[in-house]
Amino acid sequence: MHDHHTRTAKIVGLGTSLPARVLTNADFERMVETSDEWIVTRTGIRERRVVGPGESLATLAVEAGQKALADAGVDPREVELVILATATPEQPIPATSAIIQPLLGATRAVCFDLSAACSGFVYALQVARQFFSTGEVSTALVIGAETLSRYVDYTDRATCVLFGDGAGAVVLKAAPAGEGILRVAWHTDGTFADFICMPGGGSRFPPNVKEHVDARLPFIKMRGNETFKVAVRSLAEVCEEVLTGAGVKVEDIDLLVPHQANIRIIDAVASRLGVPAEKVFVNVDRVGNTSAASIPLALADARAQGRLKPGDLVLMAAFGGGLTWAASLLRW
Repeated sequence: MHDHHTRTAKIVGLGTSLPARVLTNADFERMVETSDEWIVTRTGIRERRVVGPGESLATLAVEAGQKALADAGVDPREVELVILATATPEQPIPATSAIIQPLLGATRAVCFDLSAACSGFVYALQVARQFFSTGEVSTALVIGAETLSRYVDYTDRATCVLFGDGAGAVVLKAAPAGEGILRVAWHTDGTFADFICMPGGGSRFPPNVKEHVDARLPFIKMRGNETFKVAVRSLAEVCEEVLTGAGVKVEDIDLLVPHQANIRIIDAVASRLGVPAEKVFVNVDRVGNTSAASIPLALADARAQGRLKPGDLVLMAAFGGGLTWAASLLRW
C-alpha cells in the first residue's frame, strides 16, 4: 500500500437491484406492537424492500451485476474475478458466486463469496484491490447482496423493522495509484461476535433439526444498545484512520457514504467527524438496513441524484456483525 508505483482499482460501473415488494412501517403496525413514529424516530426507516415469490439472493445479485457490467460497457467474459459479499447466501453449498457465474456470463472469472456482514462490500473492495495491486487482475465485479427478510424474526419488534433486501454491484478496472481506491482501513473484533448473530443454520445448530427451529436459532438476533455505542465509535475512528493515512482533511471530502443501518448512527458519526449534513448521503428511509448491499445501493442513488461526480473524494464506511468495520477513501 505504501508503494506509489502499485496499481489500484477504480469503480467504472454501478448496478442495483431491489425487490418489487415494499414493506412499510404501517405494514409492521399490523404485525407487531410498534408504530410508524417509533420506527422513524429511532431508525429513520420508513419502508424497505423484501423478496417475493421467484426472487432470491441470486436473482438480485445477477440483476445488479448485469446492470453494473452494462453501465461499465464491459463484456462479462472480460471479468477475471467475482466477489459476492453476503451474509444470506442462496444456499450453504456451493458459494452463491458460483451459482450466479453462468447467469452473468462471467465464464472466465474466479468466483468466491465473502462474509463480513454489513461491512462485506467494503471488505470485498479491499480484497479485490489486492489482485489489482499484484497485477493478476484487470477487471473485477464486486457485488453486495442480501435477503435478510428470510432470516428476520417477525416476532421480535426490536429487529424485524430494521432490515431490507437488495443488491448493489460495481465493476472495477485497474487504475494508477492516486486514482480510484486511495486508502482502506479494516478491522475485526470477534469478542463481540454475539452482538449481531444468527446462531442456527450452520454446522453447530444445523437447519435440518426441528428443535433448532423451534428454539428460534436460525433467526437474526441483535443486542441493539451495545451495538449502537460500539458502531458510532468504531465508524468515526476508522474514518479518521483512513483520512490520516491518506493525508486528507475531513473538509476535503465531497461525500460521506456510510452504511445505512440507522439514521441516529449516521448522524452521530457525521457530527463526530465534523461532516456537514449536505455532504452525508442517506437513503435508509427507503431501503432500511440492507447489510452488504447498503453502500453500493447508496452510491448508485447518490450518482443518480447528481451528488457523485467525476473527481469527487468519497469516503465509505461500514460496521456490522463480527464485529467488523471498515472504511474506504476513493477518487470517483
